[in-house]
Amino acid sequence: MQRTRLNNLITIAEVKLELLFSNPWRRIALSFISILMGFFMGSAIVTTAGQDAAWDVTGAATLFVFTEIVSKLVYSRKVSNSNQFRDSLLVNTLNLFKIGLTYSLFLEAFKLGS
Repeated sequence: MQRTRLNNLITIAEVKLELLFSNPWRRIALSFISILMGFFMGSAIVTTAGQDAAWDVTGAATLFVFTEIVSKLVYSRKVSNSNQFRDSLLVNTLNLFKIGLTYSLFLEAFKLGS
């Protein structure tokens, strides 16, 4: 890529965030918040889409596409070439958000089934 001001700004912001969350306790706290936000978003989307039956299929398709894209992003990289990529803060946080979202959907399905 070309080294533009925007690319430099994004790179500097990414480095500063990685430095901020290099502390293990901060990373654990961010991971926990990411899982809880995913859980909340899953419950909110299911509840909102359930109010109007016309949005059920669209909401399910959107969540399915989101989870598949995140899974492909996280797990399709080769392990030897991308250890740095897998340890990335953004990818880790996004994957934990997806896990919370998926867990919320399973829990809502169990609540509806009982």
